[in-house]
Amino acid sequence: MARRLFYAQDLKGAAAYLHGETAQHLRKVLRAERGQMYEISDGSSLWLAEIADFGKDLVEFRLLERLEAARPAARIHLLAALIKFDHFEWLIEKATELGVERITPVYSLRVEKGLDHAAAKRMERWRRILLESGQQSRRLAPPSLDDPVKLQDALTAEAPAHLWLEEQSDAAPPILKALPGPLTQASLLCGPEGGWDDRERASARQAGWTPVSLGPQILRAETAAIAALAILSAWAHAGS
Repeated sequence: MARRLFYAQDLKGAAAYLHGETAQHLRKVLRAERGQMYEISDGSSLWLAEIADFGKDLVEFRLLERLEAARPAARIHLLAALIKFDHFEWLIEKATELGVERITPVYSLRVEKGLDHAAAKRMERWRRILLESGQQSRRLAPPSLDDPVKLQDALTAEAPAHLWLEEQSDAAPPILKALPGPLTQASLLCGPEGGWDDRERASARQAGWTPVSLGPQILRAETAAIAALAILSAWAHAGS
């Protein structure tokens, strides 16, 4: 059975520390004891560690051995149009599991009324979801989460490959035909629940984004995003 991984809030010399809710969860829910082994990441290095001591809302670890950390084969930036928050939260959780490096929520013309104003209040919750999902999927670090941006700003994202999910399959090639040889970095733009407005399509094309399709079926926004991310991840690993 794989050891649980946690992100340390402090790392000093040969010691690492967890604070607050994470420390409480480890002690009260998982009933951790001194001497138990876990893996600890500071975002750049991975360590085998054992619990050395407990304090008030604190767990101290003794770092024993640096471990080899698994890294995604490609750096993927997901730019996802805002959708109903329960669906959006599922989307960013699964995107984390699939190794996405960066997530940017996007305001599009067909975003449901009210979501644009409420999104800013959800950022802390969303970062907590990314952290928990990153630990669960044993990532070295969770993805970064940008503040929401308008589509025009999203279209300036830098990457060797700019892929824009198009629900009109007759207007875009299958995604596999649009991917470059070895894929090491890409930006993926995913649309809202109502689909793209034609003005947005024109802007994306003008900005140099490549429309790609997942086939003739109409998928929910979160399903389409995760399907595309899984394809990009598999393609990158196959070429690495």
